[in-house]
Amino acid sequence: MEQKRSFLARPVVAALLASLCAILWGSAYPAIKSGYTLFSVGGDDTAAKMAFAGLRFVVSGLLVFLFRAFQRGEKQPLSSLDGKDWTKIGALSLVQTTVHYTFFYIGVSYISGAKSSILNASTVFFSALLAHFAYTNDKVTVKKAIGILLGFAAVILVNLDDSLGFSFTVTGEGFILIAAFLHSFSALFSKRLSRRIDPVLMTALQLFIGGFLLLLIGLIMGSPFPRSTASGYLLLGYLAALSAIAFSLWTLLLKYNKVSSITIFNFLIPVSGTLLSALFLGESVLRLEYLVSLPLVVAGIVLVTHSRDVP
Repeated sequence: MEQKRSFLARPVVAALLASLCAILWGSAYPAIKSGYTLFSVGGDDTAAKMAFAGLRFVVSGLLVFLFRAFQRGEKQPLSSLDGKDWTKIGALSLVQTTVHYTFFYIGVSYISGAKSSILNASTVFFSALLAHFAYTNDKVTVKKAIGILLGFAAVILVNLDDSLGFSFTVTGEGFILIAAFLHSFSALFSKRLSRRIDPVLMTALQLFIGGFLLLLIGLIMGSPFPRSTASGYLLLGYLAALSAIAFSLWTLLLKYNKVSSITIFNFLIPVSGTLLSALFLGESVLRLEYLVSLPLVVAGIVLVTHSRDVP
């Protein structure tokens, strides 16, 4: 069997690479907020946020194409895609990259990196609920239901302030939750599409097309082309590379391993996002809402993903 022959199917290799992907995604939260500073993106400058995000994903898509060029084995040619394929790829690019990251980049700019990483972990819980209706063999079990409840309890608790008042804004916390739902929804569509289209090719196209639309819309809205110092471009390169590496590796890991054995490492995303935000942004993570909600969201992710094998 191909799975047994693959180096990526070895449990230790799969665990290390899945952990790497999760930590890379977690590092995006402080990196994006640092990028806003280095690229002089104003707090309410939506156009500049979209242009910055767009440039990142255009470069990321190009990097995935480069990765694919060196990928061994038979590869699906771009010319094999027909009109229906391009229509579906266009729709995926629009939802998964353009619209999703519009909400995400705006939301991240208004709240802390730590809080963003915890709230965005609700992607796992939205995915479990959507899969219940999309697949006959991926229903919500008692264990998953407990995990979902713990996850959404964490979402509520992380929005409590020191005086136990509820702190929630539509453009901050609200946009992160909308982004999480859009990501979950588009992931189901992406999985269906990957049955016909090579997943790495699909990833490269959706990142590039969706990023180009983001950049174009940002420029049309009045943003100048993103410019920065050498430090800013290095950070932008890191953001682009982490997406290209993490998306490509994750796609290959899912191909050669059980879905549940890989997705369980999603618990590292809010953990690394919170810790790296404290390290690089100086955010205080020793706050009651974080100390309570982070363990809950981690426990919820483990319960939801441990035995979950999406077809």
